[in-house]
Amino acid sequence: MASSPQDPATDYDSAGVHADDVEAGLAGLIRHVRGTWPAGAEGLGAVRVGTGYFASVLDFGGMGIAVCTDGIGTKALIAQMTGRYDTVGIDCVAMNVNDLVCVGARPVTLVDYVAVERADPAMLEALGRGLAEGARLAGVSIAGGEIAEMRDVITGAAPGAGFDLAGTAVGRVDLDAVNVGAAVRPGDSILGIASSGIHSNGLTLARRIFFQTAGLGVDDSVEGLGESVGEALLRPTHIYVREALDLLESAVPVHALAHITGDGFLNLTRIEAKVGMRLDALPAPPAVFAVLQHLGGVADAEMYRVFNMGIGFCAIVPSAHEARAVEILGAQGKACRRIGTVVDDPDCRVWIEQAALVGRAGEGFARASAPPP
Repeated sequence: MASSPQDPATDYDSAGVHADDVEAGLAGLIRHVRGTWPAGAEGLGAVRVGTGYFASVLDFGGMGIAVCTDGIGTKALIAQMTGRYDTVGIDCVAMNVNDLVCVGARPVTLVDYVAVERADPAMLEALGRGLAEGARLAGVSIAGGEIAEMRDVITGAAPGAGFDLAGTAVGRVDLDAVNVGAAVRPGDSILGIASSGIHSNGLTLARRIFFQTAGLGVDDSVEGLGESVGEALLRPTHIYVREALDLLESAVPVHALAHITGDGFLNLTRIEAKVGMRLDALPAPPAVFAVLQHLGGVADAEMYRVFNMGIGFCAIVPSAHEARAVEILGAQGKACRRIGTVVDDPDCRVWIEQAALVGRAGEGFARASAPPP
């Protein structure tokens, strides 16, 4: 069991993830990518929703095709450290289909890409088992994929065990039903569905705290966690497709959907409407986040910037439909509740009232000097 940390407070930058550099590099990359879009294109494949939202939407002759791509990040290292590879395929599917439904699309299929240090048949079979389970939970097929053995590029936590796993998901959405949050209005209710834990974001910081700052191993226990470190970090990302589709297919007006991943609740600012988010009824974060914060001496602002803090997916609906929406979203077994309200704020800020924080996309969170509007 670990005690209070002796090292200075830990953050994402000290763990090796330089968010400012990532943002600067991404801006340059996107500038070139957007240059491939035919200006005002009306033909096959015209981009209707591009970079910056949860998924892109293309116009295929009047039919909307949604597409997105993502991977499992450094969760791959946790799989290597534990020697368990049969769950991270679920994460790969989840990270993609959870983004896809945010534009109102029904996920249809996914293709995967596995890069390995060494083609270990047992590891690949286990990865396939997880991918198949994720596909079952999401109601999609896995139409194909690619395996590349690159021992000069891929290294891992143990000799020969290195791998990376990513996927690309495709879905369908009527072009007049594409949802990018343009309908969100002040007074709308923000509903949150519980996460299953850390999911697949913030693992670099979590690994730094558990394995370097606290000196723990994957099989070690920590007071308050209720399971081993490895079990807590490897728990699969919840797939929210059924909850989201049930809501979209109901009579409830769905003003926006948001997958809470890296950047935490700042993902809510991706919506098109120029409004603010007042989060005044968040549930207490699950134990893993409290343990991480204690062991790493992590500031509240950094915790809410890096982790989902117990809420993995959000829906924004008119307040008059809040009760029915909570009922629908909770029917699949994950806890759902109102966590806040949309407010009039052209600066598009997010307030975390229980932690007295305010944040803006690209800037992270800081202490709030004034209450939300």
